[in-house]
Amino acid sequence: MIKKFLTAILVAAFVIGGSGVEAKSLWVDNGTLSLYADKKARNVGDILTIVINESTTQTASKSRNNSKSGSVNVGTGTGIFDFIKAFSASGSDSFQADGSATDTSRFNGQITVTIVEVLPNDNMIVEGTQSIWQNRDEHKITLRGVIRRDDVTMNNTVPSTKVADASIKFDGKGPLNAKQRQGIITQLFNFLF
Repeated sequence: MIKKFLTAILVAAFVIGGSGVEAKSLWVDNGTLSLYADKKARNVGDILTIVINESTTQTASKSRNNSKSGSVNVGTGTGIFDFIKAFSASGSDSFQADGSATDTSRFNGQITVTIVEVLPNDNMIVEGTQSIWQNRDEHKITLRGVIRRDDVTMNNTVPSTKVADASIKFDGKGPLNAKQRQGIITQLFNFLF
C-alpha cells in the first residue's frame, strides 16, 4: 500500500513538472577562479592596495679651474724707431669654482586603487586617488600605472616598485600649504634676477 502511494506521488510529480526538470549545482563555474586559488584582484572594478615605498637620492658635484698668463717685452727702438722706449707688460687671469648639491626624497604610504582595464596579456591598468583633510589642508595622492597579475600578493597588495609606467602625485592645498609657496613679488624678482 505504501509502495503504491509513493509510486503515485512520483508519477504525479513527473507529470506536473513535465520535461522542465533540471539538475542544478551549487557550484557556479565562471572559468576564472580555481577552487584552490587565492581571491586576488583580477577583473575590472576589483580593488587592491599599492604599498608606496619610494626613495631617491641625487648628488651632483662640480669643480672648475681655469688660469692663463701672458707677458710681452719690447726693447728700445733703433734708427728711425728710436722714439720707442723699452717697455714690458704682463697679465694673468685665473678662475676657480666649486659646488655640490645633494637632494634626497622619501615617500612611504599606501593607496587603494581600482582596476580600470585588463590588457590582452593579462596586465592590469590601475588608478586611484586618496584625499586626506587635516585642519583645512588637503593632502592628495594620485596613482596610475600597469601591474602584472603575478605581482599581486595573496593579501591583495602590490609594491610600488612593481608598478610599470607609474605616475605618483602628491599634492596639497589649503592655508598651510599656501604659506609654503613664495609670494608673487618674490617669484617676480626670482624670474627677473
